[in-house]
Amino acid sequence: MAPQPGHRAVVRVPVATLWTAPEAVRPIDCPALAGSPDVAAWIAGMDRDQLVGDCVLTQLLLGEPVRVTETRPDGWVRVVALGQPAAKLGADGYPGWLRAAHLADPADADPPSTHPADAGPADPALSGTAPAGPVGTGSSGPGPSGSGPAGPVPAGSGSASSGSGPAGSGPAADRPLTVDVAHTALRAEPDGDAALTGVVLGTRLTPAGPPVDGRRPVRVPGRADPLWATEDDLVPLPAERPEAEKVLAVAERLRDLVYVWGGMSTDGIDCSGLVHLAWRRYGITLPRDADDQAAATSRVPLDAERPGDLYFFARPGRRIHHVGIVSAEPRGGRRRMLHACYLTRRVVEEELPADRIATLVGAHRV
Repeated sequence: MAPQPGHRAVVRVPVATLWTAPEAVRPIDCPALAGSPDVAAWIAGMDRDQLVGDCVLTQLLLGEPVRVTETRPDGWVRVVALGQPAAKLGADGYPGWLRAAHLADPADADPPSTHPADAGPADPALSGTAPAGPVGTGSSGPGPSGSGPAGPVPAGSGSASSGSGPAGSGPAADRPLTVDVAHTALRAEPDGDAALTGVVLGTRLTPAGPPVDGRRPVRVPGRADPLWATEDDLVPLPAERPEAEKVLAVAERLRDLVYVWGGMSTDGIDCSGLVHLAWRRYGITLPRDADDQAAATSRVPLDAERPGDLYFFARPGRRIHHVGIVSAEPRGGRRRMLHACYLTRRVVEEELPADRIATLVGAHRV
């Protein structure tokens, strides 16, 4: 059944792209629009300018829930991405347009649920707008933005777990799972051919039974029967908040990944997408955009930041437009970060140069 307004649906493809409008898509975007989208080929086919086209809002991963608000006869649906908070754009998620073929009825799957965190209040001193003049250090290219308070949300439940190691045994065996490799494939049978390729890091899956010969059955939206994942590619979704340095270690695995405006997968990513995805791997849902992320986290004094904290950047009198992950303790006024860089079109780890220092507006902790 096609998605209907007012109803919920879930993403049935590994990566679905959320667009500003159906009319905004370009000929180069065809691979991302196919019934079985090839996001890697889409990104590989774009030139430097096309990588930052503002027709893309964000991306949704397999199993992510949406609320449908409008349908069109040409196969487009307007949705709200419920797993990607964006307070400025909507009360319950990120709004935009998806291909209806990328969605399934939620009755076809049992995606992992989320519940509110007792994470403490957002920083009341930060509204998502830069002060009239620079405060500290750093600048960067633009990225999707939003604003308003929205605290981090942890996913999953059950006994405590480190979130590492195979997912097939122990007290975490029946807990939701998350993909812990850049890409994995799901198979129709434990020893069968791949039925769904390109499933990316941070994708949440629901177990459908015990492992068999190193494969784990998982529920997949839009499919009546479970598919089989490589057990070593999955870990239980942690029940406890991770240390920030563990989140940094996940983000560091994406070093040199191509920058894509609105990207949020291991095929291509933007600055706030990198932060969102790295925390998502550990079951924590942060807002999608940099200024919302600032409003949802707690300010720490400059020189008190630690690896895994966040640096935020804005030009005088403007909203926050960039975020990076603190990659080393500051020394002698010198700071380093890992970030998806608009200028180099890559995820890089670097010392903050003078132009970034000119627009650094603060350090925050999740």
